[in-house]
Amino acid sequence: MWKVVSDGIMIPLKVIPKAHRNSVEGWKNGELHVRLAAQPEKGEANAALIAFLAKELQISKQQIKLISGATSRHKRVCISGIAPHSLNILES
Repeated sequence: MWKVVSDGIMIPLKVIPKAHRNSVEGWKNGELHVRLAAQPEKGEANAALIAFLAKELQISKQQIKLISGATSRHKRVCISGIAPHSLNILES
């Protein structure tokens, strides 16, 4: 699950690339599962993840930072400038 840290809100994610469409699958095993249409090559999936989360949360892409997992399906992002209740829209 997410947790509040000094920089914002830390969210553990599991990204499933090469999906038919971008979607949030919900929380499983303490990670938010996100399906992305992007390929996992040359950072395309990471860029798509940030763009997708920004669109879903209605914030700018600059508010989302990839903290770890750049080459892994298991990632952590930090989102700044939002309240924890704003993450409710990611619930599926």
